[in-house]
Amino acid sequence: MAIKELKKIKKRDGRIVPFDREKIENAIWKAAQTLGGKDKKMSEELSYKVVEVVKNEVPAGETPTVEQVQDCVEKVLIEGGHARTAKCYILYRQKRAEIRKTKSLLGIEDDLKLSLNAITVLQKRYLMRDENGRVIETPKQMFERVAKAIASAESKFKTPPKERKELEDEFFKMMSNFEFLPNSPTLMNAGTGTNLSLSACFVLPVEDSIEGIFESVKNMAIIQQSGGGTGFNFSPLRPAGDIVKKASGVASGPISFMKVFNMATEIIKQGGKRRGASMSILRVDHPDILDFIVCKETEGALNNFNISVALTDKFMNAVEKNIDFELVNPRYGKPVKRIMARAIWNLIITMAWKNGEPGVIFIDRINKANPTPELGVIEATNPCGEQPLLPYESCNLGSINLGKMIKDEKVDWNKLGYTVRLAIRFLDNVIEMNKFPLKELDVMNGKTRKIGLGIMGFADMLIQLGIPYNSEEGVKTAEKVMKFITDEGRKMSEELGKQRGSFENFKGSVWEKKGYKHMRNATVTTIAPTGTIGVIAGCSQGCEPLFAISYIRNVQETIGSNLVYVDPIFEAKAIMDGIYDDELMKNISMESSIQSIKKIPENIKKVFVTAHDISPEWHVKMQAAFQKYTDNAVSKTVNFPNHATPQDIEGAYWLAYKLGCKGLTVYRDGSRQYQILTTKSSKKDIVSILASSSGGCTTCEI
Repeated sequence: MAIKELKKIKKRDGRIVPFDREKIENAIWKAAQTLGGKDKKMSEELSYKVVEVVKNEVPAGETPTVEQVQDCVEKVLIEGGHARTAKCYILYRQKRAEIRKTKSLLGIEDDLKLSLNAITVLQKRYLMRDENGRVIETPKQMFERVAKAIASAESKFKTPPKERKELEDEFFKMMSNFEFLPNSPTLMNAGTGTNLSLSACFVLPVEDSIEGIFESVKNMAIIQQSGGGTGFNFSPLRPAGDIVKKASGVASGPISFMKVFNMATEIIKQGGKRRGASMSILRVDHPDILDFIVCKETEGALNNFNISVALTDKFMNAVEKNIDFELVNPRYGKPVKRIMARAIWNLIITMAWKNGEPGVIFIDRINKANPTPELGVIEATNPCGEQPLLPYESCNLGSINLGKMIKDEKVDWNKLGYTVRLAIRFLDNVIEMNKFPLKELDVMNGKTRKIGLGIMGFADMLIQLGIPYNSEEGVKTAEKVMKFITDEGRKMSEELGKQRGSFENFKGSVWEKKGYKHMRNATVTTIAPTGTIGVIAGCSQGCEPLFAISYIRNVQETIGSNLVYVDPIFEAKAIMDGIYDDELMKNISMESSIQSIKKIPENIKKVFVTAHDISPEWHVKMQAAFQKYTDNAVSKTVNFPNHATPQDIEGAYWLAYKLGCKGLTVYRDGSRQYQILTTKSSKKDIVSILASSSGGCTTCEI
């Protein structure tokens, strides 16, 4: 005898919960959408048929299980002539079963149906633990914790309790839907009851004395312990061999002290969750510049530092004219040597070709965009170069997932605008709730209140719009989207400034000079690389193109296991076009590009371009497009094939300078033995790729 009415369903963990037909409808609809379906009414009708089949097949008195309901979904789809939708649903179901099995080994309750990669990262770094090291919160609870903590800042501005709760709910929704995520320290530390900082990046001064140097080492250790990155400019230090009167000896120079900072970072585990990272910058006119350029020539040297040369307009002019350039002793500010500018330039190019470092920053251009020049000169950036900061400044970063801002194959400007405004408020609230480990940081933070709202999922957006990354339309889309985000962000900051008060040093700032009456934050936009938060959101990284359709993220050292990624949008498209099978995915996993795979149609190849399909010129053009409408700077890597020449690298540097970029990082594939992203898979890796997808199918699970 069949059951008469479906009221309950048995979950996989044994819990009995209310039955919800709409979950079936949504699952079918998501599967249909993956295949280009547009008839949502059909999904509703099919869901009612599933209910009838379940009622007929489950004996009276029994509660149907999730697996039984899913079996009935497959049956209805197949018998109803929806074979392709059924295939999509079945593939997704198989994949979710494999992922659930792996997740169970991690001991995490996945209450948001996340990818295996996301769960792995959250379990290793983000979720709260008890005193015995056991995870004591779920991903959903993590977002609830963060939303509640950041919304509580509203009480400082007398926001009514009802509105505060509404904002808390909106913050939670925005994060749990992966439309926006804040930087890692905020996710790790907000609402935990600790005094660990919520900021991602800081810049510390380095004074030319033993006392000053080791004060900076101590301060770096305190910051990195809470998960923050640090930036330094070692240019104030006197060069190697210079006089040290107090010790009646000679100076050992900036590079020797960089080794001290590097060793300190090596033994500091940030907040018990991740290794420290720092940026080391030296001005191009420092007498030790040649030694600095080659200080990371040996792979593994200064492994906790990224290094960049601060190039001045004067230097670039000297290179262009092929003339001498003066090196200046910072101890007394006078030239001590003249050297051909091209000699320095060529060494930078050669080392960047050899192993990707040093990068370059165009320091004069950065200072032309300094919103508070009366506070001082910007000399350094955070570890990835996207956040130029004054000494003791910090910045709170967050990124909008542009892949979530598409509706009916068009940009949903209303949703994007709403998300920008909500994210700006969120980031300003982070400043209110922040705990600074140093008094100087707290003081400087109030003076500028810098925030950096950026983007991730840009490549996903372009793919959904059918626009190739390496195209004029792609570049114009970048400009249009980033201009919109910055314009809306400034409007919101202006409103908050009127309501809450402007940043302390608003008077005399560029904003006052431009005629603004209020501005809450000295800067509002920054484009960060979004490494781990991109993994959590299951989207493409920052403003980068897809690295590959399938690749391995080598993070064994930092989180205990490598992450295998398969692009979920490509999977969905392959299923939709009827070309998806294990053999295809195996072939793709061995390549950095799909352009030579004959089975894949040209219309798919056109939009699923990867980093190595894109010429360096297009990489630089895209960075410049985003920089045009970004307050701070843009973190991006210009990828080169292994066969690229030093002249190719030089061309990219000149193009970046002429197009208005604030810096440039290049990487020639295979130029290091160890690299974070790779497509060179072993047979074992291929099995892993086929068994677990990073992003998961777009289909929802019942």
